[in-house]
Amino acid sequence: MMNNILIIDDDVELCVLLSDYLTLEGFEVDAVHDGLKGVDRAVSGQYALIVLDVMLPGINGFEVLRRIRTVSRVPVIILTARGEEVDRIVGLEIGADDYLPKPFNPRELVARIRAVLRRMESASQSQADKERLIVGDIELVAGNRTVFRAGQKVELTSVEFAILEIMMQNAGQIVSRDELVKKALGRNLLAYDRSIDVHVSSLRRKLGQRADESDRIKTVRSIGYLYSAE
Repeated sequence: MMNNILIIDDDVELCVLLSDYLTLEGFEVDAVHDGLKGVDRAVSGQYALIVLDVMLPGINGFEVLRRIRTVSRVPVIILTARGEEVDRIVGLEIGADDYLPKPFNPRELVARIRAVLRRMESASQSQADKERLIVGDIELVAGNRTVFRAGQKVELTSVEFAILEIMMQNAGQIVSRDELVKKALGRNLLAYDRSIDVHVSSLRRKLGQRADESDRIKTVRSIGYLYSAE
């Protein structure tokens, strides 16, 4: 299943092109051109990763992603119109693992897919360690990839979990944006790429403030982030 990719895009010609290219790269590819059918296929458990276009007839890509995230953590890379930064931000906040603006080079898509799959594979290997991290009222259990705040489960996306794990492992120390992108997204930080900041913002919102109303995750201007140790 690690090589099975589902493309949800109403551009039939693009789907054929991407299917041919990804097949040559060793992937098995299916494509659907309708949002509702895409949801059904995406949550079937047959695919390692979903490539999802935002602009779809009927229900758009954002609604498709919302429905997927209610039942599945399957990695999703969204395709957005070039220059539409708001689409990227919304997609990441809903739970996309990465994004790629159209038009794009198929080689870049392959690189993004491989980066996400490497991160997922690495996460699966770390589960065997059953590592448990506790900082203040936050508990992270690597074995089943769950997070608790004061005993209450917090639902995180796979990227948010990876970011939190890195930060808690380095609690009290600054973690650069470049390091977070490499470890959590599995790729290098690109110029003007704010995706990691969106993920951190979403993570902050889900974790909330401490009982004393102080921030758990502090921004270190022009450098990165620091998870405050207690």
